[in-house]
Amino acid sequence: MGIVNVTPDSFSDGGDFLDPDRAAGQAREMASQGADLLDIGGESTRPGSAGVSLQTELSRVVPVFERLQGEPPAPMSIDTTKAKVARACLERGARIVNDVSAGRIDPGVVDAAREFDAYLILMHMKGAPRDMQVNPSYADAVGEVLQFLRERAAWAQERGVARDRIIVDPGLGFGKSLEHNLELLRSLPRLKSLRYPPMVGASRKSLFKALLGIEQPKARDAATATMTTFLASQGVDIVRVHEIPGNRDAARIGDALRPPR
Repeated sequence: MGIVNVTPDSFSDGGDFLDPDRAAGQAREMASQGADLLDIGGESTRPGSAGVSLQTELSRVVPVFERLQGEPPAPMSIDTTKAKVARACLERGARIVNDVSAGRIDPGVVDAAREFDAYLILMHMKGAPRDMQVNPSYADAVGEVLQFLRERAAWAQERGVARDRIIVDPGLGFGKSLEHNLELLRSLPRLKSLRYPPMVGASRKSLFKALLGIEQPKARDAATATMTTFLASQGVDIVRVHEIPGNRDAARIGDALRPPR
């Protein structure tokens, strides 16, 4: 899944694709490089971010979807916590809703996904982006994340979303320390045991700074590709990344290393 941030302040590429023509061009380029899915978002969820208004988010993402609507280069996802944004993009060709709040901020996001028979990505996040990295703590990080995802997936199904439309994401870096992230990565078989397709987004994240001392996010692509090989080998179905060619190759290697079913 290729990331297209239509924002001025995302941690890795804020401002690079704020112009809708550049964002649409980036989506097409990622698809030509081998992205299977495109995740387009207009609100940064980096640590410390405060969020944006509904109108601001709509003004960022709707023009991008309109530019791609006629012939989308790959199935498109809208990364949002707002039902009105999700619905506007679903009307313009989105087939996936990626909600980092798992429907807790605006439950209508789930209803929009159901109405359009779209796929729904439910992610675990402890706290909110503005404060999630302020001393996050768990009694049992893996157990609590899995229980949260199990409960939110069941809740979405109660609201009418089909089970086979649900994808789960443990939310690396969203209210988690380095050790919490590593615990989750070591426990991917337990994530698979939920029997929903898992997505993991580790691309360019600060865990690589902590582990390897790489300061600049854009310099973390090689480390990200190494992680992608591991994730694919562990049965993760979707990896969400900023750079496609290296991660595409890494995913193919990881797929080849998966144990036979």
